[in-house]
Amino acid sequence: MAFPPISILIFCLTLIWLQHIIPPASASGNESDYLALLKFQESISSDPNKILSSWNASNHYCNWHGITCGHKHQRITELKLQGYDLRGIISPHVGNLSFLRNLNLDTNYFHGEVPAELGRLIRLQNLSLMDNALTGEIPINLKGCTQLRYLDLSINSLIGKIPNELGSLRKLETLYLYTNNLTGYIPFSIWNLSSLEDLSMGFNNLEGSIPEEISQLKNLSFLSLSMNKFSGTLPSSLYNMSSLTIITLAENQLNVTQLPHNMFTSLLNLQKFGIAGNQIAGLIPTSITNASSLQIFDIEENYFVGKVPSLRSLKDLQWLSLAYNNLGSSNNNDLNFIASLENCSKLEELGLSGNNFGGNLPDSIANLSTQLLQLYLGDNQIYGTIPETLGKYTNLISLGLDSNQFIGTIPTSFGKFHKMNALYLESNQLLGNLSELVELSFSNNKLEGKIPAIFGKWKYLTSLDLSKNNLSGAIPLQVFNLSSLSKSLNLSHNSLKGSLPIEVGNLRKLGTLDISENYLLGEIPDIIGECITMEYLYLQGNWFSGTMPPSLASLKNLMYLDLSRNNLSGTIPRGLQSISVLEYLNVSFNVLEAVCVCLLLSSILAIYWRRKRNNTSSSDSPTIDQLHRVSYQILHIATKGFSAINLIGSGSFGSVYKGRLESENKIVAVKVLNLQKKGAHKSFISECNALKNVRHQNLIKILTCCSSIDYKGKEFKALVFEYMSNGSLENWLHPSSESGDLPRTLDLDRRLNILSNVAYALHYLHHECEQPIIHCDLKPSNILLDEDMIVHVSDFGLARLVSTLNGFSKKLTSTTGIKGTIGYAPPEYGIGSEISTLGDVYSFGILVLEMLTGRRPTEEMFKDGLNLHSYVKAAYTNNLWEIVDSVLLPMQVQEKTKSAMEEISIEEPIHKHPNEEKAIHSLFGIGLACSVESSKERLNMIDVTRELNRIRTAFHSHEISKV
Repeated sequence: MAFPPISILIFCLTLIWLQHIIPPASASGNESDYLALLKFQESISSDPNKILSSWNASNHYCNWHGITCGHKHQRITELKLQGYDLRGIISPHVGNLSFLRNLNLDTNYFHGEVPAELGRLIRLQNLSLMDNALTGEIPINLKGCTQLRYLDLSINSLIGKIPNELGSLRKLETLYLYTNNLTGYIPFSIWNLSSLEDLSMGFNNLEGSIPEEISQLKNLSFLSLSMNKFSGTLPSSLYNMSSLTIITLAENQLNVTQLPHNMFTSLLNLQKFGIAGNQIAGLIPTSITNASSLQIFDIEENYFVGKVPSLRSLKDLQWLSLAYNNLGSSNNNDLNFIASLENCSKLEELGLSGNNFGGNLPDSIANLSTQLLQLYLGDNQIYGTIPETLGKYTNLISLGLDSNQFIGTIPTSFGKFHKMNALYLESNQLLGNLSELVELSFSNNKLEGKIPAIFGKWKYLTSLDLSKNNLSGAIPLQVFNLSSLSKSLNLSHNSLKGSLPIEVGNLRKLGTLDISENYLLGEIPDIIGECITMEYLYLQGNWFSGTMPPSLASLKNLMYLDLSRNNLSGTIPRGLQSISVLEYLNVSFNVLEAVCVCLLLSSILAIYWRRKRNNTSSSDSPTIDQLHRVSYQILHIATKGFSAINLIGSGSFGSVYKGRLESENKIVAVKVLNLQKKGAHKSFISECNALKNVRHQNLIKILTCCSSIDYKGKEFKALVFEYMSNGSLENWLHPSSESGDLPRTLDLDRRLNILSNVAYALHYLHHECEQPIIHCDLKPSNILLDEDMIVHVSDFGLARLVSTLNGFSKKLTSTTGIKGTIGYAPPEYGIGSEISTLGDVYSFGILVLEMLTGRRPTEEMFKDGLNLHSYVKAAYTNNLWEIVDSVLLPMQVQEKTKSAMEEISIEEPIHKHPNEEKAIHSLFGIGLACSVESSKERLNMIDVTRELNRIRTAFHSHEISKV
């Protein structure tokens, strides 16, 4: 009997309803997937971004973050959790996801071995575990993934040989194994992967020769075997692989006596060719002209000889490096090939150093691309004069003309090199012609080391500017013996140390002396009063101590005097009042008597100076476009492939690695942006904008940047900073055994200095920059300490610039989505209020309370209305010593048990030095005053720095007043 249509409809609806009420794990077909995910979740030891918070029973697992299911059977087809900073092991239960086609766990911190159980995933097409901390060998079981098209195990710590079984993956199109510790030979089975398009095994310890069988990879486009131990010759079959666009075999032990003259005849699609750092000799093949799509040609550090052939057809050439070979014959026509580069309108780098090129620089050197960024001609036998026409390359950031036979003067056109970071002129015959030099400026470069004494020999020099570099050591006495200096001596914004010698009195004709923002110490010599023509004297931002010399009153032409941010004491010389032309006096942030009067005077004069300065051009600090940029390759080598071993830490939008820039022999910190995270691009721009125009000894210094493409063709952005050897304040306050931090302590004096440094930095950002800057994310992990324990505030990824117009603040960048960090961000940000400098003040207040209590604002105890501020406030009056970090208590108290600590009360006072008790009490007062809930009631950083200076003065002089 047929069912009525209405009965069929009800039956169908019932089935649909039953399907939705049955728990996901109850279906036998899906149970293994569900259980496998639970096991995977259990293997995660850290999920800082709470990515797996959706992985719970209230959601069907197909709706869990990173999971994609098929429509028909609701089986898991994709597990994608790349770039979330997950820590743990990769659970072998992932091998039970039998319908999985895509497994992507890139850019996390997974450790342990690659599970052999992955070999059970017979449907898997994409396996990407790149950029983790995986160890062990590549499992041979991966041969079971017969559908695999993409395999990326790069940037890990894998060891052992490449398994021969990988050759059974006949559908494989991409194989990335670079930056591991793999050894042995490439198995011959790899050359049978006829579908392979991309093969990258660089930065390993592989050896053997590259076989002729490589030509069996008919579809190969990208071949990278750099930084290994490959030896022997290049296979002749390689030259017939017309599909190749990229060949990089640099830094191996390849030994070739002569490359075939026709080797490039068939490589018509070649874009990048790199064989630097091998033992390849002979002539450069003339068939190079056939590779008309070539963008990068790098054969440096080999044994090539003879003439360089015409490169006229290489119109897309961007990077040509022939350096450190035996090219040329010391003849006048060695450099004639430069004329053939006139058509290379995209050329950015030309490296010809370390050869046998001779003769004069040809006129054609002036006809290269105006996009030229780097030009290296050093260590050759080029003679004659340096042509003025080189000055046309105004985008140059590096120019090397050193170790040649140039004569004559340095071209005046070199003054147009406003973006220049490195200029090498040494070991020529130019110095004799500098004896009549009148003005010399190397400001805003990357000069390092000590100031050479040779400057003292230039007896006609009237102006010397070496500011904004990385110069260190003491100022040579020869500089102060330059009696010819009449205009200016500017050594500011370096890392100079030592004292200001009495020879400064020799500069009697000098108009401007600027040695600010260094590490100079000792007393200001009284003989400075003999510099009677001095009009501008800038000594701020050093460590000068003692009293202000009375002889300053002798400088009757002095218009501007800045002695702020030192350790000067005593009184202000009365004679300064008699200098009628004095327009600006700043002695703030010292330990002078009558400091309030000084601050008032400084503030009034600072307003005048700021108005006058606003009528001039904006800051001459370099923009991010002017920064010397480094390549992805250089950073990759510097950080050993961004290995987990070099990982310093991770933040909101990326990870920071320790690295060594070999060219400069400098240890640096490389912040790599995770561009997959929302807001990372914006963070990169914000940090650049915030740092490009600031210069302060308590702010992190940006050295260079990189905006490029990585080895996989993906966008890559990184910032390079000074490396801080003492890590972050977070490591000192809360050492982590998991991270290997050694237990370290900070006494009260050190904590007071750190807080003062941070306050100076915020004061500068809020009140001294032409456009005030709000940091937006001040916390211990963003406060870095150098080898001298001097603070450098970092991580400006959330920073915002603010301009003032008619008394009103105007945001220059969007504040959408700004949250800061929970616990440190002010409460008003949580309800959508606009950011302000008082938000930074709140964060500073929380920092003060954390440093005094040893408690993070995010600890479990702070809930149900209790926070760090209220916790301290409740104890401030009568029970303060119960909450003080035990490190700051006397040793006999530190050794008490917890129960004994609970018995400490105001009736049983802790016997500390009176100055320490008062300082701690006053610091708590500052912390509370800065972290009140209402932003209108908070102090500003002018008040904070003033109070901190008073506390520091009293702490060392047995007097203190309460906040």
